[in-house]
Amino acid sequence: MLERLAKTRALVMDLDGTLVLGDRNVGGHRLLPGSAELIARLRQWDIPFRVFTNGTIHSPQSYAEKLRKAGLDVQDEEMMTPSSAAADYFLAKGIKRVLVLGNEGVWRPLADAGIEVIDSRTGNSDAEAVYVGWYRDFTMPDLETAAHAIWKGAILTTASNVPFFATSDGRAIGASFSINAMLRALTGARVLVLGKPSRDALRSAARRLKIKASGIRDITVMGDDPQLEMAMANAAGAVSVGVTTGLNTAEMLAQLPPKTRPSLIVENAAGLLQLLEQTR
Repeated sequence: MLERLAKTRALVMDLDGTLVLGDRNVGGHRLLPGSAELIARLRQWDIPFRVFTNGTIHSPQSYAEKLRKAGLDVQDEEMMTPSSAAADYFLAKGIKRVLVLGNEGVWRPLADAGIEVIDSRTGNSDAEAVYVGWYRDFTMPDLETAAHAIWKGAILTTASNVPFFATSDGRAIGASFSINAMLRALTGARVLVLGKPSRDALRSAARRLKIKASGIRDITVMGDDPQLEMAMANAAGAVSVGVTTGLNTAEMLAQLPPKTRPSLIVENAAGLLQLLEQTR
């Protein structure tokens, strides 16, 4: 794995629990050890990267601005959310009208890509797809509108379908997971995840990194959630690096089944930086 790490062409890094810790409302960000130094060295080595959060409370541009204020040198184009990958997916599938359950951070990347966004609060259920993201203001009318869209034939898609994410206050509940559960129970629809750990999400990141599908094995993915970053990287044959600054200990990561077990386990971003320096 160290030999493969030496050949790394690009990095895809998680945000919460990996580079920073925010609060339960994803407000302020506290840098985790080695985060700023790792990004600085990647720039010196001319290794491209993307910070790929599974959160959608903010747009990629807003996330990047907040990270710069916190001391992390991330440019707008180097930040990704599930909505970045979702926009790519909808365009590739020819889906032009999407009913969105979420705030501006959820729908902004879709609108920027030229997709017609339907606000669930309007009651308009004429859509080709329903897309669920961060939405703490979710209401019963939202549920009804989305259900009618699905009953009319819209596919059910989501930014994320994990129950928890890491914060400085401990684990917090994922809003989209709860909404997805209600829609699944009501309509019987299958939920298509467009953020991590889907292969579409990693392909989207690879395209932004100008790496062809055949080169995904040369991408290193770092994160704290084995159900997201590890599962995504392992399924695509990329190098997966697990950190212990989020939801799991090193012992827990090491005992996972092969599909979600990281290729390498480090304490934090500083640990990955040390390994990268050893290979160079």
